[in-house]
Amino acid sequence: MAAKSTLYYFNGRGKMESIRWLLAVAGVEFQEVIFTTREQYEKLLHDGALMFQQMPMLEMDGMKLVQSKAIMNYISAKYNLYGKDLKERVRIDMYAEGLRDLMEMIINLLFLTPAEQPRALKIIESKATDRYLPVYEKALASSDYLVGNQLSCADVHLFECILMLEEKFPSVLSNFPRLQAFQKRMRAVPAIHKFLQPGSQRKPPPDEAYVKNVKEILRM
Repeated sequence: MAAKSTLYYFNGRGKMESIRWLLAVAGVEFQEVIFTTREQYEKLLHDGALMFQQMPMLEMDGMKLVQSKAIMNYISAKYNLYGKDLKERVRIDMYAEGLRDLMEMIINLLFLTPAEQPRALKIIESKATDRYLPVYEKALASSDYLVGNQLSCADVHLFECILMLEEKFPSVLSNFPRLQAFQKRMRAVPAIHKFLQPGSQRKPPPDEAYVKNVKEILRM
């Protein structure tokens, strides 16, 4: 029996959350090693497990995988979430990269000072509604999926990103009817419905305690 995949990260979303989403949608059971101390991190460094001395790390299929995009690409390719050919794959990558840019802005919010956060929120909302969401609204005009006729990692990232945006801006989809319909369809996917339930391995929105812990471990 294959060993269960293991995630190594802090007790929060960060760059690991999109990996959790893909594993959940793929139906992959995983366990987590939650880092709460500097000593845990230093042990991984000492053991040579972190190629670039950075997390997240995923142990899967006998490999220690690092670099979040590489990890997500591996999961997507292995579990048929990466299109049927190179042309679909590059379109998936373009959509996914745009979503990662937007999600990274949200992830970084709590690492800004309280004085910086209101301006950053306005920028995120403006870019979401003027630059990013219109692209995905248009892409869904002729299909239930962003690329081709089946679920891809880009769809999973889009759903995750929508949920993150709605936590900050509850009415962000008010002018995007196709994205509203997309969100409803995605919620009905059994694996996604399960991951949204209380008690799943989905992480809650980050708070000051999470930021403090990350800063202590990484000595930021």
